[in-house]
Amino acid sequence: MSIVVDKLSKTYGTQNAIDGISFQASPGSVVGFLGPNGAGKSTTMKILTCYIPQSAGTASVCGMDITTHSMEVRRNIGYLPEHNPLYLEMYVREALTFVGSVYNHGNPQKRINEVIELCGLGDEQNKKISTLSKGYRQRLGLAQAIFSDPAVLILDEPTSGLDPNQVIGIRNLITELGKTKTVILSTHIMQEVEAVCEQVIIINKGKIVADDKLNNMKLTHQSKSLEDIFIKLTSSTVH
Repeated sequence: MSIVVDKLSKTYGTQNAIDGISFQASPGSVVGFLGPNGAGKSTTMKILTCYIPQSAGTASVCGMDITTHSMEVRRNIGYLPEHNPLYLEMYVREALTFVGSVYNHGNPQKRINEVIELCGLGDEQNKKISTLSKGYRQRLGLAQAIFSDPAVLILDEPTSGLDPNQVIGIRNLITELGKTKTVILSTHIMQEVEAVCEQVIIINKGKIVADDKLNNMKLTHQSKSLEDIFIKLTSSTVH
């Protein structure tokens, strides 16, 4: 398994952001990680990327514990947070060159060319980032996340605010990446999950309330849509 989470908890004062959650994700899969706002999705992803420590429990990425081998874990993860951090005054290729220097890549120009092609940035590579549309900014964020060819990708709302054509482009890219990597995809767009994810995890109030193959989940809940299942399992947070 690329990701193994076992009884993971995070407490802020008296509030449990996540409360003893456990799940696994295997290589070559896109896993939908769903939940209402404040359910614990971002907290979980920040712990897996070693951005914040857990309060209890364990997790491993590619067989390495996030606490005792945090640097090795970070080398195996590509992370695209919800608010994509970019240096707006840089040019696209310049930004990727900077990323290459951070990773100390042996042949950075070759890798830059590869991620530009993979993420569809060819026509934009010499433009200033501040002039890019949100769709191309997301593509650049993905290019940065996959630059080191990580085994695991964690993507937080990668298509938020994009137009339908941009959504399809990013969705196709995620599907392609999921053929060889483990991708954790957090989103509020149910159609997106149904289009690209085989496994779905739903978290509500810090606890896992569903974890199964999408088809099995629909059979279990006798539902035609993931949206219906989501509302049923998280309805106490719907106002």
